[in-house]
Order: sequence, then C-alpha cells, then structure tokens
Amino acid sequence: MLKIGIVGTGNVAVHSYLPYLVAHEQAELSYYNRTPSKSADTVQRFGGRAVDSLKELVAAEPDTILVLTPETVRDDVALQLLEERPKRLFFEKPLVAKHGQANVTEEDFRLGQGMLLKAREVGCETAMVFNYRYFSQVVQARQLVENRALGKLMHVTALVHYACWSHCIDLIGYFGGPIATLTALASAELRGKAGGEQAADVAASFRMQNGATGTIIGTLAIDFAMPLFEIILAYEHGRLALRDLDGDLELVDYRCKRIENYALSRNVSRWDQYNATFAASLKAYLATVRAGTPPPIPGVAGLAELQVEAAMKRSIRELRPVVLVDEFPLEI
Repeated sequence: MLKIGIVGTGNVAVHSYLPYLVAHEQAELSYYNRTPSKSADTVQRFGGRAVDSLKELVAAEPDTILVLTPETVRDDVALQLLEERPKRLFFEKPLVAKHGQANVTEEDFRLGQGMLLKAREVGCETAMVFNYRYFSQVVQARQLVENRALGKLMHVTALVHYACWSHCIDLIGYFGGPIATLTALASAELRGKAGGEQAADVAASFRMQNGATGTIIGTLAIDFAMPLFEIILAYEHGRLALRDLDGDLELVDYRCKRIENYALSRNVSRWDQYNATFAASLKAYLATVRAGTPPPIPGVAGLAELQVEAAMKRSIRELRPVVLVDEFPLEI
C-alpha cells in the first residue's frame, strides 16, 4: 500500500484528486491544510488522517506528497517541505505563480528554479501533473503523428484562455520540443472581470529548437462556456487541430488528401473529460512511484513552462527577442 501525503485540501484536491485515489488506489492518505478544519472535513469525506504540521506529514515517510496548494503559495510550502527531506513531491500546475496563473513573472521562474535546486540538494524527486497530456484527444494526436508519417513539425498556432495557459504551453513543448527564441507583446488594456482576475492579453511569436515557428495568444476574454483553447499543429504532410477538452480532433492528411474528424462520446461533458485526465495522470505517476522509476512528467517540465512565460514578460518589457537558453537557463 502506498503512503500518500496531501498538502492543500481545497477544490482541486477534493474534486480532481481524492475521488480517484479513494476509488482506484490502495493508499494510506494523510492531509495537511493550514486551516485544520478543512483537513478534518477531508478526513470525514474521504477517510485517512489529518496532521498538524508539514513536519509531521513528512515524518510519517510517505512514498510521495502531492502539493495541491494554490500556485500563489506553492513555493513557500515546497521549501518548508524540502527542509524535512521528503522522498518525492508532485506539483500542481503552474509550478509557481505568486500573482496567479494569468500573471506569471520572471521572479516566478527564479522561485521555481530555487525549489528544484533545493529538491536536488536534499535528494527529493519532483514531478508535475500537466494532465492535459493524458486527455484522450491529445493521446490520439500523438498516435497520429507517430503512425501517419506526417513528417517534421513546421509551425504551431494557439489561442488559449489563461485557465488553460500553462497546460497549452506545455503541450506545445510536448509536441514540438523546446522554444529557442521568443518575441511577445501585450494588450494595452486588461481583460477579465472587475473585482476578479484581470490580465493583459499576450501574443508571442517563437522559433523552436527544431526549426518550427509558431504563435500563441493568451487571454481572459474567451467566454468560459466556449472552447477555452485551440491548437493547430502543422506538419510537412498534414495538420492536426485540437479544440478544448470535449471538441473534435481534426486531421488534414496531405498525402492521402483526406480530412478526418475524431469525436468523443457525446454523453460526457467537458468536465468529465477534465476529471478523467487527472485520473490518468495520477495512475501513470503512481505506477512509477511503485516501480521506483522516474516520473512520467518530471518537475523540470514545470520550470520549462515558466521559462517560456518569463521570456514573454521580458520581451514585452524590453521590446526585443529573448533567447531562452541564454537568459533563462534550465539549470537544476
């Protein structure tokens, strides 16, 4: 039986992680929340035990600890955990965002890098969720790339709501590899609701290390009831289009002159698809914990995503292209 620590028992833990863990994994669960009553409520709902401190959580020697706190405080919590030398930490996305996921800064990249350096120092393995990689349409797209001889990736186009922003930056890297150089601009006005989350639109053009080019736009202006992201991947011999968590996957195959659509079952919602990605991500990760093998998505993937966002912010501020490997090296 796995021993799993949970830090943070808010909505993401209660709705996306714990239902899977309780239903599908043989696990001994321990919870820490800075508001003890929330940990106690989680015990009542899902079983397990509550602890009074991070020190107590790590002292029980869990096989892994899922860090599910808000991204605004994740670096503080992670550094406190690392002082206790845990075996493994698994992070929600984005790795760090002190001002929220729509307003990542260069400092967030430095904080994330410091977390991973500290983890290496104490011998703690780190992993990221990035559960969109397990979305069934993404899995299908990867299979089509491998099996249909689409050739080299030539360019990428993406329009993304900030709720999916870090995921989609990760997906661009997942399909195309690292970004080499990037230039970005921001809108003059903030988007979003008064009194709620607000951020400027960001539009970035980039060249990848494999020679492909691309553009990505991030915004809060997309209606939440509509598709929250669209990504088009253009290859030498075809084109793939992904749209949201419940949209069709379209393949345009130049070689056989066909357009194919891959639809999901219509009896499930976007949020059913969303929750299924967490289940798949956790299943894959915990299999590696049991086997003692490297995680499917390492912690450095979270830093690579912040690297792209930091480069965008620097390019916007200084009105120039940014070479990522030179200005934000992934040194961990």
